[in-house]
Amino acid sequence: MAELPLVVGVDGSASSLTAVDWAVAEAARHGLVLRLVYASLWERYEGALPSDSPDRPSEQLMAEHIVASAAERARLRDPDVRTATDILPEEPVDALLREGDDAFALVTGARGRGGIKGLLLGSVGLTVAARAHCPVVVVRGDRAGLAGTHERVLLGVGEPDAGGEAVRFAVKEAEARGCVLDVVRARRRTVYESAGPRLLAGHATHRNEEQAAVLLDALLRDATAGRPGVRVHRATLEGAARKVLVDRSAAADLVVIGARRREHRSGLQFGAVAHTLLHHARCPVAVVPQRG
Repeated sequence: MAELPLVVGVDGSASSLTAVDWAVAEAARHGLVLRLVYASLWERYEGALPSDSPDRPSEQLMAEHIVASAAERARLRDPDVRTATDILPEEPVDALLREGDDAFALVTGARGRGGIKGLLLGSVGLTVAARAHCPVVVVRGDRAGLAGTHERVLLGVGEPDAGGEAVRFAVKEAEARGCVLDVVRARRRTVYESAGPRLLAGHATHRNEEQAAVLLDALLRDATAGRPGVRVHRATLEGAARKVLVDRSAAADLVVIGARRREHRSGLQFGAVAHTLLHHARCPVAVVPQRG
């Protein structure tokens, strides 16, 4: 069976070019075809003219320039990565969601060229990350996180029914990069732990930590089977998950989280943790859907 491509949404913005740079390295790690996609409804507004017409729509000319420039940028970064391009007469979100049905992952920048100053994440990236049925990587973060110099993949573990696919994705990433997989589960101190006698609170804390450790072991067991080279570091940390993971992302090259997809439900389908990471993480964020 042919390997699925790594699809990148490009629009000519600086953010999308950063996403192309990141995706070239990702495609090289996994031996994937890099598919650069530009989507716009220019045909609806300017009319479809023959490609050799002297009155071709300005938006079409711009689209061709954008994908050609992105492809050349990818070639210069790594000439061994196979690259394909496409221009689609669709709304960007609709086009990327459809492309994601046959993709290894979708990659977007954190801001589009039509983004409003002050927004931390563009609407296209946010909507695609919330609705796609394949992993979505929003490329954001500081220079070290984008360059992959930390040699660490961070996996945030939440509820078991939303994490299986995310665990498998994170393990593959750590193996391809030859780096440490940092598996973190955050937990809040319960009212009983805080208010009860110190000894009883200590027992409750220990019991909760043991339960969290059992959960981590169960999630990782199958995903790491047959992958002896993956080094796993487990940690259960006290605090709000979104704060713990944002803080931890400062020392990671990629943070991976799961998102439960519910069939026949529209709108954004992830919670506060994913939303916070997509806006504030210090490295690229991979949102991996769990169907069912």
